[in-house]
Amino acid sequence: MEGMDVDLDPELMQKFSCLGTTDKDVLISEFQRLLGFQLNPAGCAFFLDMTNWNLQAAIGAYYDFESPNISVPSMSFVEDVTIGEGESIPPDTQFIKTWRIQNSGAEAWPPGVCLKYVGGDQFGHVNMVMVRSLEPQEIADVSVQMCSPSRAGMYQGQWRMCTATGLYYGDVIWVILSVEVGGLLGVTQQLSSFETEFNTQPHRKVIKQYLPYSAEGLHGPYPFGQS
Repeated sequence: MEGMDVDLDPELMQKFSCLGTTDKDVLISEFQRLLGFQLNPAGCAFFLDMTNWNLQAAIGAYYDFESPNISVPSMSFVEDVTIGEGESIPPDTQFIKTWRIQNSGAEAWPPGVCLKYVGGDQFGHVNMVMVRSLEPQEIADVSVQMCSPSRAGMYQGQWRMCTATGLYYGDVIWVILSVEVGGLLGVTQQLSSFETEFNTQPHRKVIKQYLPYSAEGLHGPYPFGQS
């Protein structure tokens, strides 16, 4: 394509010519996959529609018209904070998946960015969480409330950062989940939550749980637990 700055792999072009499908959903899915989830389905449909649903032409149009005008943010995956290697969870159990990510670029992220589910197993109904704009090199934790599948087995899902305009960026981050009947992850998260709540309570309130009356109650009609 004239004016196109990106050289596409001939092997990739061969895959285009062999695709041979007119199913729009398939074309959108393939277009998104070939771009490495750099564009959401609506954006893919836009470029496909403007090129009469020709996949090769749509890819060319994307690079020709979009790339020179896009300043893509940077994001690097740092580590799994929860659901690490070797951890398992019982079936049908609520849990919180937390990733640690970093703005690995030289510019702050634009406002309105979010983390979106892009493929594999979703683990519940949440498919997007808003993320604050990180400054260059800043690190932050991002959490999603999830629920394990009802059947034991290994499961995985993929999530990516996305701008308010629908541009995906940065590393693909994964949820890799081992569901086992005897899994302890849900229990350990609940215990951790209980411990945090317990430790934030003033000491005097903890003591009152073991006294039939407060100090004032020894001389008056105060009920249990009141001061």
